Amino acid sequence: MKKWIFGLLAVLVVAGGIFWLSLDKEQRQVLANMPTDRDVLIWPEDTRNAAFRALDAFPALAEARVIEAGDATYPLPDGEPLDLGSFDMDAFMQRQNAAGVVVLHDGKVVLERYGLDFSADGKWTSFSVAKSLTSTLVGAALMDGDIESLDDPVSKYLPAMRGSAYDDVTVRQLLTMSSGVKWNENYSDPQSDVAVFAEHESSEEGVDSLVDYMRQLPREAEPGTRWQYNTGETNLIGVLVREATGKNLADYLSEKVWAPFGMEQDATWLLSNSGSEISGCCIQASTRDFARFGLFAIGGGVAGGERVVPEGWFEEAAEPAFQTGRFGRGYGYQWWTYPGDAYAASGLFGQGIFVDPERQLVIATNSNWRQSTGNDGAGDERNRFYAAVQRAIDVRRGEEGEVVGAPAEPMVQ
Repeated sequence: MKKWIFGLLAVLVVAGGIFWLSLDKEQRQVLANMPTDRDVLIWPEDTRNAAFRALDAFPALAEARVIEAGDATYPLPDGEPLDLGSFDMDAFMQRQNAAGVVVLHDGKVVLERYGLDFSADGKWTSFSVAKSLTSTLVGAALMDGDIESLDDPVSKYLPAMRGSAYDDVTVRQLLTMSSGVKWNENYSDPQSDVAVFAEHESSEEGVDSLVDYMRQLPREAEPGTRWQYNTGETNLIGVLVREATGKNLADYLSEKVWAPFGMEQDATWLLSNSGSEISGCCIQASTRDFARFGLFAIGGGVAGGERVVPEGWFEEAAEPAFQTGRFGRGYGYQWWTYPGDAYAASGLFGQGIFVDPERQLVIATNSNWRQSTGNDGAGDERNRFYAAVQRAIDVRRGEEGEVVGAPAEPMVQ
C-alpha cells in the first residue's frame, strides 16, 4: 500500500514538473502570484504585474477566445529616435509602473521602451481600451449593412430589450454613453453596477445575462441629454454587434482588422459567464499591435486594401458628442477626445492608444498604475508625456500644433 502511495506521489511530482516546464515565463509568474479574489481592483501590485500579461492563460481566471492574426505583418520600421528634451523618460517609466511604451510617427518607431520584465513579444490586457475597438466593430457592421443606421433603436437588434428603459435608446446614444439609464460606475463600491453586473445570471432562458441585467435598470434622464460613463453599455454594444452580424466579436475583429491589417501576433478576448466577449474590457495584445491599431485609425479604417468602416468613420467617432466636464476632455463613440482633433482609447491601470492624426502620431502604453484610475497623479503624468511627445514632433516638423493639457487622466469615479 505504501509503495502504491509513494508511486502515485512520484507520478504527481513528475507530472507537476512537466506541467511547470510546459509553461512560459509569464504563466509561471501568474501561478507564483495567483489571485485569491476575482476583483482585480484589490489584487496586490505583484499579482497584477504577473496577471496582466497572462490573464488569458488560465481558465480559472477567465475563458478567452483567440483573435487570429494573418500571415503578413504590417511593418514598423525604425525611425529617427525622438528627442524629448528635458523630459525624464526613465523616471516616467518607473512612476507609471510601465510595461511598454511604443511611439510611432509617420508609421515609424521613434521611441520604444519596456519595463516590468515585459517585452515586445508579450501581451498585456487592455481593460477599457477594448471599448474603442468594440465601437470600431459597430462601424464595420454598419459598412456591411448588418446595422442599418446608428439611429435605429437598440431593441431592433436586441428584441429582449423591448419594454425596458433601452427600448427607445438608439445605437448612437449607446455609443456615446448617453442612454439616460441609471448606472453606478464607482469602482470602490462593491455594490455598484460595475462591480456586480458581470456575475449576474439571466432570469430567462435564452437571454444573455448582460441583456437581462441591463434591461432591469431604470430610466434617469431622457436619452441623448446626459453623458454618463457606463461599462455595461459597452458590453451591450458587443452583444448587439454579435446579434446583428451573427459572429463572435473575436472572429469579427480578426476578419475585419487583425488579420488583414497585419497584426503581428494573435490576440485574445476574455469571455463573460455567458460565453460572449467582454466588449468593455480585456483584449490581450502586444503593445506594438495596439500601436498598429492606432495606425489603422489614422488611415481611416482601411485594412488589406479594403475599407472596413464607412468613409469618415473615425473623424465622426472622435468628434466629441459630449464635453464630459472631466479635465477638458470630450467623449465620442467610445473614444476620449482631446484638443486638436486628437483622441484616445483609455483603460484602467494605464493602458492607452493615443491618436493624433494631424501629427501622424500614435502612442501606445501598457502599465500597472499603482492606483487603478490614475488619480494619484499617474494619469496627470501620462498627459504630460503625451504633450512632451507632441512638442518633440512639432520641433521635428517645424510647425506648432495644439497639445493636450496637463490635467489628470480620465477614468470615471
